Amino acid sequence: MKRLVAALTGLTMLAFCVGCGSDNSSSSGTESGAAKDGKEITIGYSQLGAESEWRTAQTESIKQAAKDAGINLQFSDAQQKQENQIKAIRSFIAQGVDLIAFTPIVETGWDTVLQEAKDAGIPVVIVDRDAKVSEDLYVAKIGTDSKAEGKKAFEWIDQYMKAQNKTPRDGGSVYNIAVLEGTVGSSVAIGRSEGFEEAMKASPDASKYQILMSQTGEFTRQKGQEVMESFLKSGGRDKIDILFSQNDDMALGAIQAIEAAGLQPGKDIVIVSVDGVKGAFQAMIEGKSNCTVECNPLQGPLLMETAKKILNGEQVDKMVYMEEGVFPADVAEKTLPERKY
Repeated sequence: MKRLVAALTGLTMLAFCVGCGSDNSSSSGTESGAAKDGKEITIGYSQLGAESEWRTAQTESIKQAAKDAGINLQFSDAQQKQENQIKAIRSFIAQGVDLIAFTPIVETGWDTVLQEAKDAGIPVVIVDRDAKVSEDLYVAKIGTDSKAEGKKAFEWIDQYMKAQNKTPRDGGSVYNIAVLEGTVGSSVAIGRSEGFEEAMKASPDASKYQILMSQTGEFTRQKGQEVMESFLKSGGRDKIDILFSQNDDMALGAIQAIEAAGLQPGKDIVIVSVDGVKGAFQAMIEGKSNCTVECNPLQGPLLMETAKKILNGEQVDKMVYMEEGVFPADVAEKTLPERKY
């Protein structure tokens, strides 16, 4: 009887051990998210808000990439307020996350909180937008080249106006440009303005262009519509030849305002915007817009890959840009089915 009990006990222990081995192997699905010490990576990410289709696509990309990589993502939406982002970053520091990433609402005002992260030994990655801080306060920046996007927008306009042999609507010799700017103080708005204006000044036909009106539309469709209405009512209805909108959502709002004023968007007023969201492609297919310069929001995989390298002690580039293209209206119908955002 004693031998039988001992045998049964041994079998029970063996089964228990086999069960433990099964649990360990099932957790291997998260190994891709493990740092060198074998622990699960936790990233704290502060998103600035959800002001556009583009921003929503970026958020979804980051969340999905974290899930795919087996990384625990602590996500915070700042709702367009810098103080909320600073609170979130301090909360991440208190939690002792492995890495902090954030998309800054504005360029300045980050030195103190990022110094706190550095003092806590937590590496920081700046995503999408830029922040004017000392290079020792962050490990890497990943995202898009706003200045290049602004430059591409003007260069496309310059080529298009020549190719179409368009004449100014007010009968003069200068094309009048209206600009819908992004959030005041944001790196992306500053970069796109600088790139656009520098390309305009560098053009052999620089004297043929002037910025007639420029105002922030805060990167939202509603504000873009409101500001465009104001432009048209304050003398722009018969003068604006070109609209440069620093994102697609503002352009889509502006299209509504242009139509309400009895004009044809894309014909009476040439429209070029930045982002490359599906809504802009649909507007081009309908003949209501002329071009969108891509700003790629699918930054999640690059962020997770960069985070893992940093936490594994690998060297990473200080600045990494996403690949981006330019899409005029004549390729919109063919390209739309391929768009992921």
